[in-house]
Amino acid sequence: MKDSTKETQSAGLLALVKARSSVRSFKPDKVERAKLEYILEVARLAPSAVNFQPWCFVVVREPERLKALYECYPRDWFAKAPVCIVVCGDHGASWKRASDNKDFCDVDVAIATEHLVLAATEQGLGACWVCNFDAARCKEIIGLPESWEPVVLLPLGYPTDGAATERKRKPFNDVVKWENF
Repeated sequence: MKDSTKETQSAGLLALVKARSSVRSFKPDKVERAKLEYILEVARLAPSAVNFQPWCFVVVREPERLKALYECYPRDWFAKAPVCIVVCGDHGASWKRASDNKDFCDVDVAIATEHLVLAATEQGLGACWVCNFDAARCKEIIGLPESWEPVVLLPLGYPTDGAATERKRKPFNDVVKWENF
């Protein structure tokens, strides 16, 4: 019997997803504005619940503001990224499911962030999701309005050689169930 997964794979998206990794070592090179605009456009086009698009992307490139963001997540590798995109969500503008009032803001922001990461990978850039940071301080640094929340810090730049981290993944049959659990 043929492996239908391998049979239907194409080089495009699967290759891009396999190339993506969490990068924690960046070259000091500046990231071109055209590349930033491209990846931000990809994120802007991400799907969201009921198309509410409760997100905003704050691009931080100024050295002093990057240094201030370092206070929110004081890791040496983070301080070396030439760009940080703060992905923000507005819970007041997100869709809530009627049956249980589940707020989909974080889901929508996560989808947009992954679009950012994949587009960055496509452009030869590296990134790493950072969610464990001082959100209140970050909000103050970037001047977010009251209803907005910084959800993800996304340090971004050209990865150094060998910067990609090993990605261990569970086997396909451990995470995919057909028809029921």
